Amino acid sequence: MPQAETSALAADTAGLPAPVALHEDADLLVLCKPSGLLCVPGRGPDKQDCLSARAQQHWPGALIVHRLDQATSGLVLMARHAEAQRRLSLAFEQRQIHKRYVAIVQGLVAEPPGSWADIHLPIAADWERRPLRVIDAEHGKPSHTRWRPLDHNTAAGTTRVELEPVTGRTHQLRVHLAALGHPILGDALYANAATQAQAPRLLLHAGELALAHPTTGQAMRWELAADF
Repeated sequence: MPQAETSALAADTAGLPAPVALHEDADLLVLCKPSGLLCVPGRGPDKQDCLSARAQQHWPGALIVHRLDQATSGLVLMARHAEAQRRLSLAFEQRQIHKRYVAIVQGLVAEPPGSWADIHLPIAADWERRPLRVIDAEHGKPSHTRWRPLDHNTAAGTTRVELEPVTGRTHQLRVHLAALGHPILGDALYANAATQAQAPRLLLHAGELALAHPTTGQAMRWELAADF
């Protein structure tokens, strides 16, 4: 990247507001990402404001461990140094870090409130319509989501659901729910126009995060209520 462009991007990220932190120590950060904010920089000077850039302004050396979609809100884990990033990334790969989400979906889900169900539908990239993903029995990667309805809004014809991704495919929760016929309200990628119009944003929120501390091994858990 040319020096002038590098300097311009640095200027774009200077003075960014500090993310809200639920937890910070010498090894990790647990941050609150608002809907609409990127987790990492995109292409172009107008996409440099992101959670990682804001974190690095206030916690130098902070490193991304996982991401949320730009439209999704909620808890994001970051590492304070490379060794913590390595340990936390390994914990994600070994499914030792547990996340739960809440969403509001179109339709009245038939399962009784509180009953967990499993979605096993393989997901693949839709190369002709990137960044979209599709259910593809032949080429898709195994994808597993646990979910349960929490309550129904009969008047609106919607259901609040809790979601637990067992695997971590791109757009997994959005694709799985849409495939069941219950797309998330406000989903500009996988819902029809009427469902998109029912909310000003994607109603998907990462509300719970649990893990063993990468240095001490202490069991840790955080919750952040959704604003919808």
